[in-house]
Amino acid sequence: MSDLALLSLPIMAATVGWFTNWLAIKMSFYPVQFIGVGILGWQGVIPRKAEKMAHICIDRTLQQFGDLNSVYNKLEPQRIAEQVISQVTPRLDEYIDEVMYEIQPVLWDNLPLFVKNRIYQWAREQLPSRVEELVEDFGDDLDELVDLKALLSRELEKHPDLMNRIFQQAGAVELQSVINRGAIIGGILGAALIPLWIRFPEPWLLPVGGFAIGFLTNWVAITLIFAPLRPRRILFWKVQGLFLRRQPEISDVWARLVADELITVEKVADAMLNGRHGDRTRAIIQKHLRPLLDNSVVMKLTAQVTVGMTGYTELKKAMNQKAVLATKDVFSDPAFNRERAPVVAEVLSGQMRALGPSEFQDILRPAFREEELQLMIVGGIFGALAGLVQFVSLVHLSF
Repeated sequence: MSDLALLSLPIMAATVGWFTNWLAIKMSFYPVQFIGVGILGWQGVIPRKAEKMAHICIDRTLQQFGDLNSVYNKLEPQRIAEQVISQVTPRLDEYIDEVMYEIQPVLWDNLPLFVKNRIYQWAREQLPSRVEELVEDFGDDLDELVDLKALLSRELEKHPDLMNRIFQQAGAVELQSVINRGAIIGGILGAALIPLWIRFPEPWLLPVGGFAIGFLTNWVAITLIFAPLRPRRILFWKVQGLFLRRQPEISDVWARLVADELITVEKVADAMLNGRHGDRTRAIIQKHLRPLLDNSVVMKLTAQVTVGMTGYTELKKAMNQKAVLATKDVFSDPAFNRERAPVVAEVLSGQMRALGPSEFQDILRPAFREEELQLMIVGGIFGALAGLVQFVSLVHLSF
């Protein structure tokens, strides 16, 4: 057999190593939604595990950052209060009008203008102190009001591509390195097949060798992402898991994406109002805004005289509901969310940088660990097919 034919063994093996690693990476991310019927189909490992990974993120990462109250303090509660006041004050008269026209349209239409103006003025004067106390109260209880795990699970279940983007942006360099190393590892294993083929030119050897190359290159490549945990010197090289070696940079990217996409001020506020502790959140809002009615002598006397105590109770209920809706609208402001996101990212990044290698690995590894065997078997199957093609080619060349 010619040297050229033998040389094709490591070249084909390098191609198999590169392709199977590329395929394993792609199968980790795509397709985002399941394609197929029953067991005959596939969904990307990470999108399929997105909800479970949210729980892992909380259990092994976010809970180590301390409670949400400490993050809330970093967000500068005074700045949040200013945001609420600046957004609500211009519309305060409108909110009052909407409530009054809903409960007592005739009364509100016939109320003298100077009385309405006094009610508007009273509300504007009282709003800043009410909001500041409200914001401070939230800061004391935020960790109990927000189920962070449920929040992340819900967001990742609705948008499985979010976790894809987190992994792809945080580890783009490392993932490409895994693919390239597949070619190197495959080429080395292919070269090891040459003496075996010369001595045992059996028909099964190249398909079996191809399966081993596809399987092993995937295994080695995935292992190199996460191991060794700590830097080790091997001859002239300092070796450490690819993701672990760039922990500071990956921490920054991960934290920024989480802050931009998942733990936004808007989504935390929505979780407070509509989560399982929503009733308690509403009670806090009502507690702080009730004095806007109770302490307004003009409004109180006017309402009680004209609509009676029952009507006054309904009025307070409607005002409280309007307050909840207004609070939600305030935190939907995209500019405010963009402004606060870097603060959250800084907190998360700092804590992630401080994690030990084992803890940091546990953030990333679970997404791959459960599906590693399947990915390696797929790599082996493609390697076996390539080995079969190689065998047919060598037999053809020998004639």
